[in-house]
Amino acid sequence: MRFARLGQVLVRRRWVVLVLAAIFVVGAGAFGGDVAKKLSNGGFSDPSAESSRAEAYLTDTLGSGTPNVVLLVKPAHPGATVDDAEVAAAGRAVTAELAATPGVTAAVSYWSLNNAPPLRATASDSALVLARTEGNEDAAREHVTAIAERFNRSGDVVTTQVGGITEAFHEVGTTIEHDLSLAEMIALPITLLILLFVFRSAVAASLPLVVGAFSIVGTFMVLKVLASITDVSIFALNLTTALGLGLAIDYSLLLVSRYREERGKGHEPHDAVIRTVGTAGRAVVFSGFTVAVSLGAMLLFPVSFLRSFAYAGIGVVTMAVVGAVIVLPALLAALGDKVDALAIGRRRSTALAARPLEQSFWYRVATGVMRRPVPVAGAVIALLLILGVPFLHLATGTSDERVLPTTATARQVGDVIRAGYSSKDTGAVAIVFPGLTAAANDPGSAAAAGIDQYAAKLSRLDGVSRVDAPTGIYLQGVRLTPDPTLTARYATANGPWLSVVPTDEPMSAAGEQLVHAVRAVPAPAPALVGGPAAQVVDLKDGIFAKLPWALGLIALATFVLLFLSFGSVLVPLKALVLNTLSLSATFGAMVWIFQDGHLSGPLGFTATGMLDLTMPILMFCIAFGLSMDYEVFLLSRIKEEHDRTGDNTHAVAVGLARTGRIITAAALTIAVVFLSFATSSIAFIKLFGIGLTVAVVMDATIVRATLVPAFMRLAGEANWWSPRWMRRLYDRAGMSEAAAEAALDDITRSVTAPVDGATARVTGAGSTAPTIERNVPVGSAS
Repeated sequence: MRFARLGQVLVRRRWVVLVLAAIFVVGAGAFGGDVAKKLSNGGFSDPSAESSRAEAYLTDTLGSGTPNVVLLVKPAHPGATVDDAEVAAAGRAVTAELAATPGVTAAVSYWSLNNAPPLRATASDSALVLARTEGNEDAAREHVTAIAERFNRSGDVVTTQVGGITEAFHEVGTTIEHDLSLAEMIALPITLLILLFVFRSAVAASLPLVVGAFSIVGTFMVLKVLASITDVSIFALNLTTALGLGLAIDYSLLLVSRYREERGKGHEPHDAVIRTVGTAGRAVVFSGFTVAVSLGAMLLFPVSFLRSFAYAGIGVVTMAVVGAVIVLPALLAALGDKVDALAIGRRRSTALAARPLEQSFWYRVATGVMRRPVPVAGAVIALLLILGVPFLHLATGTSDERVLPTTATARQVGDVIRAGYSSKDTGAVAIVFPGLTAAANDPGSAAAAGIDQYAAKLSRLDGVSRVDAPTGIYLQGVRLTPDPTLTARYATANGPWLSVVPTDEPMSAAGEQLVHAVRAVPAPAPALVGGPAAQVVDLKDGIFAKLPWALGLIALATFVLLFLSFGSVLVPLKALVLNTLSLSATFGAMVWIFQDGHLSGPLGFTATGMLDLTMPILMFCIAFGLSMDYEVFLLSRIKEEHDRTGDNTHAVAVGLARTGRIITAAALTIAVVFLSFATSSIAFIKLFGIGLTVAVVMDATIVRATLVPAFMRLAGEANWWSPRWMRRLYDRAGMSEAAAEAALDDITRSVTAPVDGATARVTGAGSTAPTIERNVPVGSAS
């Protein structure tokens, strides 16, 4: 067997492996330690989408664009209005100062546009300055950082606050950075305490941290390399640390527990390592494949934000598997029984060893469920379906400043504009005409006449406050001819463009409907429609177009991997159905909490009536991968016992008894990591943390303890059935547990290997515990 032979090599070359691993960690840390500086703060749009092409044309060719920075200007004295002479002079001065700020391409305001009503609050107690910064999303964030430091201020005449989409994303990024640092400070001590409780040894409890460090540092190196080739989101680092630590704990628990189990059977330390790699190591590799495939499905989506999580996910899973299957066995071989040094209390596995497995908690749970599989499964399924009902009215969109706490400046500016301004200039729909030139700006041209008619039609659409065009301002089909300074910016040196100002919130269903309506109106020339709401529409279209392919890839790859691992048709299908049922219940709960706003008070967030579109996809891929992680752990032990005894019911009970505590401990530790994210003041990070916590806990407890044994009891021997042609394929390409055990016995029976410079001959046959005959004492842990 390949895994057992790998274990044998790791035992022989353990010190070489450990030295190489140490060199790798140091080198990867030195190279990838500054990876955050190379990552992007953007990546939330599809570069090939119509809205992205419109934005690029508007910025690069026309030298204009929708505003991404907003200054909210208020009189400093109560009772004063923005039309008072002193306030107006201060407003014009602020506008000029902002326009002269490095990185700002243009700035206009209520006062510079001759008291344009849309830029004044209905109560006249505030007015807006709108600006556009140059460069991409990362450059815009750098510019807005300097702008915020300079213009968030209180003066004798006016006070100013910085808002807008760029400042909102800047504040989201800095808030998340602070919140995650706090989350790590909360999660790490609790995780360490759980590890100490589970392992009952300080040395054993440190092993997951070693594997976690190997995984995380190695992934930082990978992300830095990828960042030199393509855009990688800085948010991928959050997944790297959380998943790196979580998988390290999962895999370490499985391997160390199996190593202790093999030692308890009487195998010498090095034999125990070989058998651990041959059984638990094999399960880790297959588990890693399923998790990587689930996360890798995000590569299909057209936004670099989601693809970045695929890069990080595949990288950290690969590194965690290498750390668990290569580095950890070498450590176990080097430590031997010293893995239990610095013991804390009495190790639970030792305490339980004296009583029969049949008396363990998880064995009794499994047998209790299998005595009444139909009522148990029916009750649990009914519960999951009820929890999943809210998912039927899922509404998705993209985040705006309302994900921030009410103390954030961008949030305060957004709330004032939302409540006090009749039009939404900062959320306008932009329309460009790549085929038109500056000649179209001539009022007497045919192109100008076509734009006039087009703008008038657009202004009659439901949800349109007005349309700004080079030919004038349009209200309900009527063209007004205001001061030319109000419309001059729509007639650029390279051609005209239009701005459709909505009456409704752009990040809403009404805003999306307006985009569809605008695109349905025939344009006088080929046109591209952009703006914030158009980006949402295009993002949804791009993601939903790829979603069936991503789900199909996950389902197909999971089925193939589980079939190759267990040789069954029913087991993979059952796993897919149960995981889907469990995750739909999780998402139903998240819709009820975060979309509908229940518990918004205690949890401290503002419900907007929709969930960020990328979060359910990201959560699904992570949660599905982790649930398959636990599925492989459990089924591996069930299949191993079934191959040994041929008794399906007994195998299910023993498999759950052997892995129940491991899976529960693994789920608890990774749930602590995810739950710490819920302390964030950013709404979608709360959603991410709480959602994944619910998904992991529900899957590792309710599903694994009830539905799995119930379904496997009802299916009986059909669990392990497959058509004859698939059975032949499995025999050639799969890896059966029976073959694994036979190979382990064969290896430990026939191989003569040098250990610590001495000759060791391993003897044993069948299920008898092999022993090592050496020409030196074997009690050493080395």
